[in-house]
Amino acid sequence: MKKGFTLIELLLVIGILVILITATIIAINPFRQFALANNASRYSGTTTIMDSVYQNVVDNAGVFNCAAGTIPATATRMADPTSQPAGYDICDCVVPTYVSTMPFDPQNGSYASCTDYDTDYTIARDATTGRITICATDTQVPPEATDICLTR
Repeated sequence: MKKGFTLIELLLVIGILVILITATIIAINPFRQFALANNASRYSGTTTIMDSVYQNVVDNAGVFNCAAGTIPATATRMADPTSQPAGYDICDCVVPTYVSTMPFDPQNGSYASCTDYDTDYTIARDATTGRITICATDTQVPPEATDICLTR
């Protein structure tokens, strides 16, 4: 008598493995996990920028001191002035004094230097209250991704 596995036994084991692997992948949901990781990076980046802006304000007697001028009243992308469309050039005002490199969106942003960057985040200052809002608008977590915004 020969010893070994029959074709039916092999197919049955392969079928069970496929079902288990599929269930594991669905349970882990790697796309959602990557999206959550990117959103965590966005939250960290917006917080870092906000902290550096406020440190600049503290160091300059309550006024944000920046060569780019005052923070705009409407949400404006933080990017170098040569980018299209041109953004609010905040980099020289916070790098390297308050932060070593400019934080940027993990999917759509970039940073090479203060003359070549696009955070893909927006900044605005409320004209009435003076509160500053920084937003990451490219959040990813479905079904309803909302902007990540900090206001201080």
